[in-house]
Amino acid sequence: MMNEQQRQEASRIRQGEPSDIKSETDNLERLKQTSSDDFVKYFETTYEPPSLKSAKKRGKEDVEIHYDYTIPEEMQNVGDGQKYMIRTYGCQMNEHDTEVMAGLFEEMGYTSTSDTKEADIILLNTCAIRENAENKVFGELGHLKSLKRENPDLILGVCGCMSQEESVVNRILKKHPFVDMIFGTHNIHRLPHLVKEAMFGKEMVVEVWSKEGDIIENLPRSRKGNIKAWVNIMYGCDKFCTYCIVPYTRGKERSRLPEDVIQEVRHLAAQGYKEVTLLGQNVNAYGKDFDFDYGLGDLMDELRKIDIPRVRFTTSHPRDFDDRLIEVLAKGGNMLDHIHLPVQSGSSAVLKIMARKYTRERYLELVDKIRTAMPNATLTTDIIVGFPNETEEQFEETLSLVEEVGFESAYTFIYSPREGTPAAKMQDNIPMDVKKERLHRLNDLINKQSAETMEKYQGEVVNVLVEGESKNNSEVLAGYTERNKLVNFRGSKSAIGQIVKVKITNTKTWTLDGEMVEEAAEVK
Repeated sequence: MMNEQQRQEASRIRQGEPSDIKSETDNLERLKQTSSDDFVKYFETTYEPPSLKSAKKRGKEDVEIHYDYTIPEEMQNVGDGQKYMIRTYGCQMNEHDTEVMAGLFEEMGYTSTSDTKEADIILLNTCAIRENAENKVFGELGHLKSLKRENPDLILGVCGCMSQEESVVNRILKKHPFVDMIFGTHNIHRLPHLVKEAMFGKEMVVEVWSKEGDIIENLPRSRKGNIKAWVNIMYGCDKFCTYCIVPYTRGKERSRLPEDVIQEVRHLAAQGYKEVTLLGQNVNAYGKDFDFDYGLGDLMDELRKIDIPRVRFTTSHPRDFDDRLIEVLAKGGNMLDHIHLPVQSGSSAVLKIMARKYTRERYLELVDKIRTAMPNATLTTDIIVGFPNETEEQFEETLSLVEEVGFESAYTFIYSPREGTPAAKMQDNIPMDVKKERLHRLNDLINKQSAETMEKYQGEVVNVLVEGESKNNSEVLAGYTERNKLVNFRGSKSAIGQIVKVKITNTKTWTLDGEMVEEAAEVK
């Protein structure tokens, strides 16, 4: 069993107290004398797991903004000659977090690899939205176990939204003890410290905060490409829809200051980026936590003045889509009229149980406002089928709303309960075969509407931001229109990164084919 000195040393390493690398190595040698079973038992009784109960409490404490972040000196070159790999699951926010973690790794000297056998550190950046996403992560951990056995020095980490769930952390502790570190969504900036502990402590490092983190403004980023960029403008969500785990895993809403967002977009424009997408779990709640009157519409109005061709935002909530935002979007310019507006259900009764805090009628009124201001706006959405107690008549209301709005595409999902949410306590009483049948009917309708929309592009000339080669044919280029339609066409590789005019020659359900009608040239 552990003696008192070993307990103190283990506790100090667990809690990340400051120490130099030599003392960490000395501690490792002493801890090797301790039975690993004894250590795991001790660890399980002393670490503080993430708590959904704590996450439900929205404290009034201020969120601090930091501009002075630096990589610890002793970690700045620790990765020289070594490689990292990050496997990302879930939404654009997770992709953005991955860019930050990649930047931190590269500041420490690591280089990126996509080959697990080459990697010295592998992180799984996880998503907790759907049960299927969690299953994929645990399946991947099973595959990595043999890799860890072959290479004991490999550091494996699990981070992101799943790590904010107590049940997930406990499952990893009990069934995947070969994982080296677990951290959540609020302490990504702590990555260098956590790597240090994993390297020199050689026991599982768990650091998951139930309290929301501060805003760290100058974290390094390793962005994918130099054409399109994500810009996070806020963190967290205060909506607490009954089916959604995000308010618990991402915390309360915290907005970045307008001047910091504007500076980042200006910097991206100066670097030659053609498009930015503003990100937030509930992006149009931006500014509601400020002590001054400023919202997403005001921010977008400032971004209109920046010389960058395209500005998008996602994901919005109908409750926060105000008249000011519609007014600014209607001005056009680099403000695009493709709007993703999740409805989730077309039934007011189901929306009430979901705690969406709007009705079918209110949603349709908002759509009418948008259509009046922007007659050619493209609307897309998210829809859940098979929510507890959803009747056939209520599902039919969803189908009729999809037709009435004319959604051009949708992310559609079968409801699955997420532990810790209010809906998980409801009886999941819709049989799976009924859920699948409803999803099939919904997707048939969405496919039909998408195909009909695409047919209208036949013979039209559209502006395409060329992102690169098509995934299916290296001789074909691919890019997106202002309304987020994927276009494949043949053209010179010099067009990549530019906005070019393409004439549509063939339409499909989800994509367009065309031919470039001019040499690669930026369209303002």
